[in-house]
Amino acid sequence: MSYRRIASMKTTEQFRSYCNSVGASFPFDETLELGAKAPLQSTINHRGRIIGNRFCILPMEGWDGTADGRPTELTVRRWENFGRSGAKLIWGGEAIAVRHDGRANPNQLWINETNLAELSGLREKLVATHEHSFGTSSDLFIGLQLTHSGRYARPNEKAKSEPAILYRHPILDARLGISSDATVMSDDDIKRLIDDFIRAARLAAKVGFDFVDIKHCHGYLGHEFLSAIDRPGLFGGELTHRTRFLAEIVQGIRAEAPGLDIGVRLSAFDFLPFKKGPHEVGVPEAFTGDYRYAFGGSKNGLDFDLTTTFEFLEVLQRLDISLLCVTCGSPYYNPHIQRPALFPPSDGYQPPEDPLVGVARQVRATAAIKERFPEMIVVGSGYSYLQEWLPNVGQSVIRNQQADSIGLGRMVLSYPELPADVLAGRPLERKRICRTFSDCTTAPRKGLVSGCYPLDPYYKARPEAKELIVLKGSDPPVKD
Repeated sequence: MSYRRIASMKTTEQFRSYCNSVGASFPFDETLELGAKAPLQSTINHRGRIIGNRFCILPMEGWDGTADGRPTELTVRRWENFGRSGAKLIWGGEAIAVRHDGRANPNQLWINETNLAELSGLREKLVATHEHSFGTSSDLFIGLQLTHSGRYARPNEKAKSEPAILYRHPILDARLGISSDATVMSDDDIKRLIDDFIRAARLAAKVGFDFVDIKHCHGYLGHEFLSAIDRPGLFGGELTHRTRFLAEIVQGIRAEAPGLDIGVRLSAFDFLPFKKGPHEVGVPEAFTGDYRYAFGGSKNGLDFDLTTTFEFLEVLQRLDISLLCVTCGSPYYNPHIQRPALFPPSDGYQPPEDPLVGVARQVRATAAIKERFPEMIVVGSGYSYLQEWLPNVGQSVIRNQQADSIGLGRMVLSYPELPADVLAGRPLERKRICRTFSDCTTAPRKGLVSGCYPLDPYYKARPEAKELIVLKGSDPPVKD
């Protein structure tokens, strides 16, 4: 299937016309504003703290920690780039496991007493770099994303899955070779994990993080709780039980780290798992009847229905959580909705829709959430695929109060200074703009560290760059 590349659209008229032709309607400002009153430059007042602008760095996994969960020089470099980005909200910076068996790979960071000094150093490097670049960090708000990878845990070997699941899934179990209940966590297992999250949050507070994100997205364990409708006992079935995991973590954090704020990154909707179909284009897995396992999804599993999502957000309100980062789906089983890209990772499928449609879907769902819960601080995701037009859409989203902050993930791997350039009115450096080649995903899928191999000179020069080309079995992507 052929979709037009964003880099080929040289004018706003071309971009907007093409978006309309594929059914991807966006809020859009023709002119970018500058100065203190510009939408993207405006501040956020959150419980007496000032967050200095409307850009946010989203959490990512680098696959570049040590075997015992410590950061390496690659991790430090990435966090320094977050500091020089100019974004004033750092949503986790990194997905950090709360215990060893919850790591998504053997090189994921892991927070514990032994590693705490190094993790504290990451934050300190970020702050120091930000202060050097922008003069002050008083309006910087930094969180740490806490996670257990659940169904997608691979703590010991990159090629060995060691899942911990909440219920037997009619499609996903087969993909992971799960054929018995042996990997289903007991209620007691979950209670012990709750203690681990609380302990991790206490450590994050100890070294100065402003908040922790209790991760509920992308098919990992927190997200799986939200679809555990078939699970019996304390943590499944009705929504009150499915949110008990979060509620008990929050209660514990408030007791043991009372000054620490709490946020949630949420897959606000989900779809059926997809697989390669004819011509390697993604198609949904066959499923008879209503699909019950897509939290925030429609009955056919191919659209969103935010009814249950809104009920979950009401739970957040009752828990006094007002920091929300909106994403969707999972990179493991429906990446085209979660991380729209023209070029899929090596283990992915060709996009079944123009990626702009996926971005527009996320923008639309986030706007609906912000409209329903205006008092929440809502961060949007999925913007990197907009490329040159990201600032125009982002400004309009903020100006129209359809989100409070524009979250950037892949884009800051290739072009960390994009927020700073936008806010200063400098022209974007086109050669550094992420074109969604997906090497930052393909590399870890192949067991290598994650980074932007096509566009970042630092990663281009690393030996993994040549290794990646061989593993992919193809030439490097064509440059714009």
